[in-house]
Amino acid sequence: MVREEHRAPAPEQELRQPSFREIFGAGAPGLLREGVLPLAGFYVGLKLGGLAVGIAASTAISVLVYLHERRAGREGLLVRISLGFVLVQGIVGLVAHSTTVYLAQPVLIAAAWGFAFLVSIPLGRPLAGTLASAWYPFPPAFRETREFKHVFGVVSVVWGVYFLGRSALRLWVLLHGSLENFLVINIVTGMPAMLAVLAWSVRYSIRALSD
Repeated sequence: MVREEHRAPAPEQELRQPSFREIFGAGAPGLLREGVLPLAGFYVGLKLGGLAVGIAASTAISVLVYLHERRAGREGLLVRISLGFVLVQGIVGLVAHSTTVYLAQPVLIAAAWGFAFLVSIPLGRPLAGTLASAWYPFPPAFRETREFKHVFGVVSVVWGVYFLGRSALRLWVLLHGSLENFLVINIVTGMPAMLAVLAWSVRYSIRALSD
């Protein structure tokens, strides 16, 4: 009798390639809540009552987003960190009494994320792979393979360049342009661009790991 070999399922059997519609449907609402609504609340509050009112409105919306995430069962570490940053951002903005200081903080944090993506590659722990493992259960042994590190190293480069480029553009507009222009750039380079990079990342990763 020939003994059957127990082989691990091929990547193409384990990984199902989501459609862009699935990605957009899952990602757009969250990006809208977290990236657009607080900033829109800040702008409306700023115009109606000044800096303090704008910060209060943005913070209140962020707290509501956090409560919504909790009710949806997504009370993870990143959600709590996001809320904590919003509270610190509001305090720093009020102490500095500066719209520029308030809006510059998330821009600098995004730049830090960009550097983190790039630095993680030579360390052999591509950040894109770590984040991908949070939503797909890659086996621990597979995460240590050269193939996994190469694929998500490429993805990490793309995300790192995206975050650094977006941060540089937003910071320049914030320092040299109008608040309205900053809001437009923030939205255009936010949700649409991020969803496009996310869609590419998923498709590239699945195809590369399936070869």
